[in-house]
Amino acid sequence: MNPRFKYPRTPHLPWSRKSTSDDLICHDTSRFDGKRVIVTEKMDGENTSLYPDGSHARSLDSLHHPSRDWVKRFHAAIAHDIPAGWRVCGENVYARHSVSYENLHSYFYGFSIWDNHNTCLSWDDTLEWFALLGITAPTVLFDGLWDEATIRNITIDTERSEGYVVRLADAFDYVHFTHSVAKWVRKGHVQTDTHWMHAEIVPNALGSTTTAFNEKSKPAASTSSARKNAEINAGKNHKEGQ
Repeated sequence: MNPRFKYPRTPHLPWSRKSTSDDLICHDTSRFDGKRVIVTEKMDGENTSLYPDGSHARSLDSLHHPSRDWVKRFHAAIAHDIPAGWRVCGENVYARHSVSYENLHSYFYGFSIWDNHNTCLSWDDTLEWFALLGITAPTVLFDGLWDEATIRNITIDTERSEGYVVRLADAFDYVHFTHSVAKWVRKGHVQTDTHWMHAEIVPNALGSTTTAFNEKSKPAASTSSARKNAEINAGKNHKEGQ
């Protein structure tokens, strides 16, 4: 069995609207200075990791829940294309939490891929793999050298979005996660009175032009040559980062 890893907690940016006293805080943003960063919309769903031989929510021993049925079918369609020892991490947004989505491209939005060295692929390699696997990425709000003033001024519709996530564009190791990723969340971003797992499941809505997977439309299978090229590129970048 492929080793399992719990997705790390993401620290809040200093100007994030933190919700609990034990939230992790990124007090010093100088770690991003001079580096290319990617800022993406933070999706309001359930953190989910997909392996070649299984999947789990944030908890490694997560049990069955009907809201996970769709992502398990999606995973079954792409699992054979995930290399051994790798995992895809993303957000299962099938069930409505505190944000109601009405125009989703998919019920699974990927945000990172980790290789057999437990290294998060660069953003560019991640997008290449997403294309091969038929995975949708969140909306990119900023792509460029870190500029705190610009990122502080990113406009978010807090009625329709939970916030945004900043990550290094380059590859980074699992042990360096908290120095490579940070988030901003809206004030009171957990706004439901009842935990969503104990409430009636209300599916979010897919858009009319979605190309998302369903039982009759599976993601396009990657060609072996394209898959091999992506693995070579990821391996090359891992060696360069050592």
